[in-house]
Formats: sequence, structure tokens, C-alpha cells
Amino acid sequence: MLVSGEDRASHSKELIELSGIDEELVFRGKDFLSDKAFAVLISCRPDYIIGIHFPYIIPAKVLGMPSVGVLNLHPAFLPYNRGWHTPTWAILEGTPIGATLHFMSEGLDVGDIVHQKQIIVRPDHTANSLYADLKALEIDVFKEALPALMELNPVRKCQPSNGGTSHKRQDLFRPGIQEIQLNQTTTAAALLLKLRALTTSSVQEAAYFIVEGVKYHVQVIVSPEDI
Repeated sequence: MLVSGEDRASHSKELIELSGIDEELVFRGKDFLSDKAFAVLISCRPDYIIGIHFPYIIPAKVLGMPSVGVLNLHPAFLPYNRGWHTPTWAILEGTPIGATLHFMSEGLDVGDIVHQKQIIVRPDHTANSLYADLKALEIDVFKEALPALMELNPVRKCQPSNGGTSHKRQDLFRPGIQEIQLNQTTTAAALLLKLRALTTSSVQEAAYFIVEGVKYHVQVIVSPEDI
């Protein structure tokens, strides 16, 4: 079993407990590149290796190991929002968002698409609530693709060679993304968009303003009500 390293793990412990796999067969972070991990994977003679939000580039020797290929569930409507913080960038940039099951390649989230579904961003969505909806949608995407996967003959649709969007993990922390300039003129709509997009499960990813050298993070709750 391959799970993220401690610096990127969000669900690793839960996945390991659910799987019931012996700890000796769990490889964290880039340990999957070790000789031991490679020998274990070879011995399994897999048809697939399936990742869930697996945040590492897979080298060719691992990609070529399964008889069909290496798959990944990604919380985005590829080719939009390759990489990190997909709900945040979908809200900030107004790009399509959804869930995609795709073949992994040596490029980041650029492999052939097996199945995907789109979701509409609602006015009450924050990045955090949108992410919860995306995780539920990923389950639907995988269930719908499962019959073809079991027949070892999944559909493969090439992603376009241009277009789409991509973001690195550190892009969220670029100057101007999180900070609210208190003396800057803006609209209520633009400010609310920023606050929603940066309300995640981590307060360190939230929008903030600075007063007298103190940083104040801001997260929001948006609730619909019929009027």
C-alpha cells in the first residue's frame, strides 16, 4: 500500500486502518521507490496500481509494472486544476471543477482520462465544503468506472496538449493571494470570493489582514436561506 509521507498525509492513517494491510506492506512518501517496495509490488503481479490523491510523480519503472496501468483519483475536472488545492483555484479562477479517474504518467495529472464528472460551484461553497463534495463525487466516479476496470479494458481519453490549468502546492502562498490589503479598494463580491476560496481545513491557508504587525486569519461560513 502506498500512502503520502507525514508532510502531506491527510488520510493515510484512516486508509491503512481500513485496508487491514500489514505495516510491512505499507510504504510512506517516496519509500515506494525503494528496492524493497519494488520487489513487493512485482511479487503481487498487479493489473492496476490505484492511487487516491497520490502527490508524487511516478517513475517509468513503476508505471510499467501493472499489466493495465497506474490510476489516480484526482479532485478536479481535468485538464483544469492539475496539482494542488483544486477547490481553492476553481473558486478563485472560475474554472470547471469535478472528479477525475485517470492514468498516471511521468507528468503531473496529464495522463489519459478514464472517467470524470463535473460539479457546479454554488454561492455557499467554500473550498472546504466543495472539497467534501468532491470526495463524495470521486466515489461515484470510481464506482461507475469499476465494471470496465474489472474487465481490464477501461476507456482512455487523451487530455488536450494545451489548455487547462495547473498549480503547485506553494502557489497558494504567493504574495497577493492570501493577504487582504485593508486600504485597497475592492468589491464585496471579490472579497467574498477570496474568503470562500481560502476557507479550507487549515487556518494557515486562510485569507488574512495585518494590523500593527499582527496577522489575523479570516475564515467564513456561508449558509443559504430562502427569502
